[in-house]
Amino acid sequence: MNSLIHALRPFLTFASRGGAIALLLTVAACQTAPETDVDATTDATEDTTEAPAAGDGGPFRLGTLLPLTGDLAQYGQTMQDTATLFVDTVNTCGGVMGQDIELISEDDQTDPAAGSAGMTKLAEVDEVGAVIGAAGSAVSSAAVDIAVRNEVVQISPSSTSPTFTERAAAGDFEGFWARTAPPDTFQGNALAQLAQEQGFESISILSINNDYGNGLIEAFIPAFEELGGTVVNGDNPAKYAENATTFDTELQAAFADNPDAVLIVGYLETGSLILKSAYELGLTGGDTQILLTDGMKSDDLAGNVGQTPDGNFIATGVIGTAPSAGGPAIDDFNALYTERFDRDPNVFDPNTWDAAAVLTLAAEAAQSSDGAAIRDVLSDVSNAPGEPVSDVCEALELVRAGEDIDYQGASGTVDFNAEGDVVGSYDVWTITDDGSLEVLSVVNVEG
Repeated sequence: MNSLIHALRPFLTFASRGGAIALLLTVAACQTAPETDVDATTDATEDTTEAPAAGDGGPFRLGTLLPLTGDLAQYGQTMQDTATLFVDTVNTCGGVMGQDIELISEDDQTDPAAGSAGMTKLAEVDEVGAVIGAAGSAVSSAAVDIAVRNEVVQISPSSTSPTFTERAAAGDFEGFWARTAPPDTFQGNALAQLAQEQGFESISILSINNDYGNGLIEAFIPAFEELGGTVVNGDNPAKYAENATTFDTELQAAFADNPDAVLIVGYLETGSLILKSAYELGLTGGDTQILLTDGMKSDDLAGNVGQTPDGNFIATGVIGTAPSAGGPAIDDFNALYTERFDRDPNVFDPNTWDAAAVLTLAAEAAQSSDGAAIRDVLSDVSNAPGEPVSDVCEALELVRAGEDIDYQGASGTVDFNAEGDVVGSYDVWTITDDGSLEVLSVVNVEG
């Protein structure tokens, strides 16, 4: 495991000072997007005609199962835009097997039941060969068995629960599952290292009670304790239901005994309400630091939580971790994305691009839109050996010429292990005095 953070400047009690440095994304585009504009929350138009059977000479049908509504909608909408941008880009350079990719999209509503229904439609009605999604781990858990049963390859850009690693190792997924964001066993280690670096000796936990929250805290607790820290409520972490709207009892329990920090694991919508409630209860502004995770890393966090009567952002000074996007293709992706949408990519947009890329390259390599055929060559196009290549159109040209490739993505090198996991690299981030999200450093965790 690589060591953490060579330079974190001292900072931070919750709602304390912070430097106003905006996160800048460098751009150097070499891929070419089409000229047509796409609305930031555009859904792919659904084809209601009868789907051709997979692998019978029809087009490659690529599904998305993403949260266009619900608690993760602020991530899911931009992930959907990324998938649309990818398909448009590839279709301008020849598509797959000489035909345009057809993108078919379902809104999982950040709800496992809706995700299950969406995957059933994509697999059994639309007969897609592969699906990008879901975002939340609980939704992916509800959908993945449907994908496996129908031999559809499912790659999530952001479902990080360690449960998927365990089930993959047990053979439950038969190779039809992978993800382009690292599992929370890695993020648990990154959080523990960050906490140690900050000098925190005692931490209390407040977490959403679902696969994402439970998996992350189960990874964090032993990692922090191994480094000599104490999780004061480790035997009984404070948890809240996914549909909760009030959090006073859970907050009072988490802040009891004045720990050095409170780790809040949640999503942006409910997490913002939690931070606002903590302020209203008078629990912030003291010596207890707030730690957050990837589910709340957003430029919208400060605005969502709000300001104090004197105009200061309540969220100023929080610190957290989130999977970073630092692959060889990141500059080109950033340029393409900002040119199209006139905004910076969101946290899991590079991971979405890479999920679409490896699925598309595998379909071209297999010369089939059949899920089993795509599964069989997925690691052939994403892992070494092969010609390293980052531009997806160039990669497709090499595959069509019969060359072996090693796709190098925007989120990372996208080298899948036997369980469909990738190596973890994590941003350490904070909210500054002016409400901006600032990335301070990167932690590399190899498991």
